[in-house]
Amino acid sequence: MSQILIQGLLLSGLYALISIGFTMIFSVGRVLNLAYGAYLMLGGYSYFWVVQSLGFPKIAGILVAVAVGILAGLLKHRLIVKPLKSDPVAVEISTLILAVVIQAGIVLVFNDSPKIMHPIVNGVWRVGGATVTYNILAATIASWVILIGLYHFVRRTHVGRAISAVSMDVKGAALSGINPDRINMITWGLSGALGAVAGVFFASYTQLSPSMWVAPLIIAVAVVIVGGIGSIIGTLIVAHIIGFMEIISTTLIAAELRGVFTMLLIITVLVLMPKGLFGRGEL
Repeated sequence: MSQILIQGLLLSGLYALISIGFTMIFSVGRVLNLAYGAYLMLGGYSYFWVVQSLGFPKIAGILVAVAVGILAGLLKHRLIVKPLKSDPVAVEISTLILAVVIQAGIVLVFNDSPKIMHPIVNGVWRVGGATVTYNILAATIASWVILIGLYHFVRRTHVGRAISAVSMDVKGAALSGINPDRINMITWGLSGALGAVAGVFFASYTQLSPSMWVAPLIIAVAVVIVGGIGSIIGTLIVAHIIGFMEIISTTLIAAELRGVFTMLLIITVLVLMPKGLFGRGEL
């Protein structure tokens, strides 16, 4: 039981980190960024290239991954989202196509064979009968630090409050002097950075592959659908629900069922509560 509790808490922290950038775009931009998983893939491969191919320190790899994520988010907003902003469906289809294009680019540069990324933090910790790697523990701590920092950023800074205002009412925010296009651009860049960091930890927890963007995208979509157009707190709560469901199903039932119960939860919520568990929220 202690193993399930500890592993559930740690995996949920990683899932929250994976989902928050996607939630921000959905809340502020009103679109499903289906290329979000590509942010994670770009972050993971950037880190791998800088640290394991070029031999630079791990902190340099993380910084490069963040820079790549920000650039990807900003370019996507400028070249795809802004020109198509009047048609959310076109934006979503375009972002999905972009993810496939990025996957093809990764195959060309790194080939299609999976790659094992070295742990960001080495070692294991044995607590309460459970064995925990320092790597997943570091991912969870980083997740909480980032989520707490993001929460205070949204609540206590001018830009953060503007992001929250746009997420609630675009027209009202514009009438109060906020430039929604500028806030959207900032949000897409911030989402790219968050996705890249999540990608580094996710790749170190699993492995690098050109198809690695699919699993975190499903997780992020699940969090948004189950929680509703949510908030930072809502993302955290739903990520823990899904994280514990996966740990319980794989530990007590069968590892092959990983993700199945998450899909069933999505279907159930869509049928019974189309607006999600928490309805319309604000960042």
